[in-house]
Amino acid sequence: MKTKKQATLGHAFIPIIVLMVVLAVAIIGFEADPHIPLLVGIIVATLVAMFSLGYTWEEVEKGAIETIQLSMQAILILMIIGSLIGTWILSGTVPAMIYYGLQLLSPSIFLVATLLICSIVSLATGSSWTTAGTVGIALIGVGQGLGIPTPIVAGCIVSGAYFGDKMSPLSDTTNLAPAMAGSTLFEHIRYMFYTTVPSYLIAMILYGIIGARYAGRALDTANIDMILNAISSNFNISPLLILPPIIVIILVLLKIPALPGLVSGTVIGGLFAALFQGAGLGDIIDAAHYGVVVETGVELVDELLSGGGLDGMMWTVSLILLAMVFGGIMERTGMLQAIGNAILKFANSTGSLITATILTSVAVNILAADQYLAIVIPGRMYKSVYDERGLEPRLLSRTLEDAGTLTSPLIPWNTCGAFMQSALSVSPLQFAPFAFLNILNPIVAIIYGYTGFSIKQDKSKIAKS
Repeated sequence: MKTKKQATLGHAFIPIIVLMVVLAVAIIGFEADPHIPLLVGIIVATLVAMFSLGYTWEEVEKGAIETIQLSMQAILILMIIGSLIGTWILSGTVPAMIYYGLQLLSPSIFLVATLLICSIVSLATGSSWTTAGTVGIALIGVGQGLGIPTPIVAGCIVSGAYFGDKMSPLSDTTNLAPAMAGSTLFEHIRYMFYTTVPSYLIAMILYGIIGARYAGRALDTANIDMILNAISSNFNISPLLILPPIIVIILVLLKIPALPGLVSGTVIGGLFAALFQGAGLGDIIDAAHYGVVVETGVELVDELLSGGGLDGMMWTVSLILLAMVFGGIMERTGMLQAIGNAILKFANSTGSLITATILTSVAVNILAADQYLAIVIPGRMYKSVYDERGLEPRLLSRTLEDAGTLTSPLIPWNTCGAFMQSALSVSPLQFAPFAFLNILNPIVAIIYGYTGFSIKQDKSKIAKS
């Protein structure tokens, strides 16, 4: 038996720095996914654990497997969500939400309407990228027709798109954050309302003030009309199709567990597909398993409404598994604890701890250039610190999204920032000052941390630690 050494900051930073470097090379240099860089980080963490700290392979493996078990609920939820999205697209529920949302456009409140439309679409799809790459492109054209500076319109689109990416139960980041922090999906979403709603309302007021300057101008809605016509030509649209998401929201409010709630939404989506679109049982099963491929002849609509399915979530599932293995090894061998202890010397209050979490997420977004890692690394790094302070896991999961999810599109070389630039043809450096929700939300979270608003602390845990 080897004598185990206590992990130091030097030990902890070796796998983290290697991971950052490999991620930067892979993502920025080769436009690769973060999976293989994470695998490299796992290998390096294992080597440090075994050859520098004296752990056996069996101990390292046990740490990884035990941590994976913590993410199994999130993985099952993601798989069900994939099926739910597939049936909701097939039933016409997602198309109906987009169809009615696009009719909110008005010259006098264009920016406010843009924020609402992008919020509705991102809530319906769970994807900021899909929202920006489809209706976002159309809204950029409408804004240009009104003479509104494109960076302002792009910032508004990004705010709306990331509202849904953060709040929708269909979003992968919304499922990833509670998995990293030890919270649950619906508890996490309910808790995010405290920081997100005030930030969203302030953003809406600011867009209303800016947009009032352009009221009364003619609204060129050619692209929007094209999307509306393509949807209505290929789906039977009815207000009743909004019922599935309303039912799921009611189940959330009733505190029904996530899995049965989402399965119910999937089943209802399948029934609506048969009732409203005439889909057969085979079509519903295929949509739930493989997703939906829509061919309307309009590229924007096809991209917007193609996707979903259990298989479509495997990319995110595999990422979560790798992230949990990396975090599990780092946690089991005390390397995350070493980082946590160093942070505790400076973060001596709840406010400073939340600030440290937010700054770490932003730093990972800058250095690792990926929003998933900006949730995963700080999530595993700070989990034990929050526990020792008697702070709820949902506070950590909320903070991870307040910073990790929302700041990712503001960084040009981040995968999210790069996508937004390619989709909207505006640099993040130009639209970032106008992405009000993305800027305000982390600030609101820090204010809550120092005032204690909405934050519960278990003093007995602090005494024990």
